[in-house]
Amino acid sequence: MTSRSHFSSIPLSNPNRRFYGQPPAGPSNVGRSQRSMSERLSQVWEQTEEYFEPVKPYLTPLGRFLIIATFFEDSFRICTQWGDQVAFMRDYRRFRFGTAPLLLFINVILMFFGSLLVVIKRKQMYAIASLLFVVVLQTFCYGLLFDVDFFFRNLSVIGGLVLVAGDTFIHHRVNRFAGLPAVSETNKRTYFQLTGRVLLIFMFIGLLAKETNRTPTRILVHIMSAIACVMVVIGFKAKVSATILVFILSISNFIINSFWTLPKDSPHRDFYRYDFFQTLSIIGGLLYLVNTGPGKISVDEKKKFY
Repeated sequence: MTSRSHFSSIPLSNPNRRFYGQPPAGPSNVGRSQRSMSERLSQVWEQTEEYFEPVKPYLTPLGRFLIIATFFEDSFRICTQWGDQVAFMRDYRRFRFGTAPLLLFINVILMFFGSLLVVIKRKQMYAIASLLFVVVLQTFCYGLLFDVDFFFRNLSVIGGLVLVAGDTFIHHRVNRFAGLPAVSETNKRTYFQLTGRVLLIFMFIGLLAKETNRTPTRILVHIMSAIACVMVVIGFKAKVSATILVFILSISNFIINSFWTLPKDSPHRDFYRYDFFQTLSIIGGLLYLVNTGPGKISVDEKKKFY
């Protein structure tokens, strides 16, 4: 009778055995690769932030100046074209009995001094309120209430102003109603940041809606813009997404709205110039977002706690 060797109980192969260097099978490997890609993108962005660290303190002042650039330009244009502006308001918009020059004068005063106060950081809430009033006033004065492109552009400009307004809550806290519960200044700034970044992307919605030239390059740019806009709204990788939108918008602005290439007597020159500076204001709002971040109501902020 042959005795059984104790080695016979050892299996020759183990199907569940994993050798060195062999990744595990199944969906866990896919999740690990996705996390690895996200970590690599985060590392690239951190390295980029470190590289541009010397420039970072200048982004907020630059963004603040670009946000109000369209108001400065508009006030200057009205002053240099005063006769034409008054004639348009009087003859085409039917503003009689001296109301045309009065409305233009109010526009110029509010735009110039409101923009100046925003730049020097004085009485900012009053300054921003005056600029918001100008946006509404011009919509009715020039009969642009139902112009969809103008409406979306103005919403984006308002978004930049809202971001600047939210920044004012860092510096002061006032409770005018003692004994009553008040919303903290931090929470107010959070809501302003959310509203501002949502309004900023409306210009891209307008551009995508009216686009008719669908070449492969344009389609690719539009897809990238749409993805970046969604990421800005939900606050996921908001700084990276806003940087992409700044890059796309800056290039397209200098290509599409190049008013300096048109003759000075061209009727289209002023329209292109207006769109150029208004786009600069939206770029300023995006730069503001790049520097300050999306705020507490965002995916980026929630990820810090998980």
